[in-house]
Amino acid sequence: QVQLVESGGGLVQPGGSLRLSCVASGVVFKILTMGWYRQAPGKERELVATITSDNYTNYANSVKGRFTISRDGAKKTVYLHMSSLKLEDTAIYYCNLEDFVGSTYWGQGTQVTVSS
Repeated sequence: QVQLVESGGGLVQPGGSLRLSCVASGVVFKILTMGWYRQAPGKERELVATITSDNYTNYANSVKGRFTISRDGAKKTVYLHMSSLKLEDTAIYYCNLEDFVGSTYWGQGTQVTVSS
């Protein structure tokens, strides 16, 4: 069973920065993509950023230029560097993993709150 454990969330002021981490453990078949999604209160879960096994990245328009996704394949870890944070970035951030056999896994989520 694959488990994803996120860390790094917290409270930050507008304009500040945070780095989220997500570590995959368990029996992981070859990873296709890892990524981050978020869900704000009253809203649907939305894509933030993804990164493939060959480092192709994809970002939501709302975070382009402010967030950077990266990964360490050997450690089965994905990171999300968030800067110039805005109030509207407040959400629960979920880690996601998709493997080459079509399985999808989710972490439990980590809260990011941007507030002055």
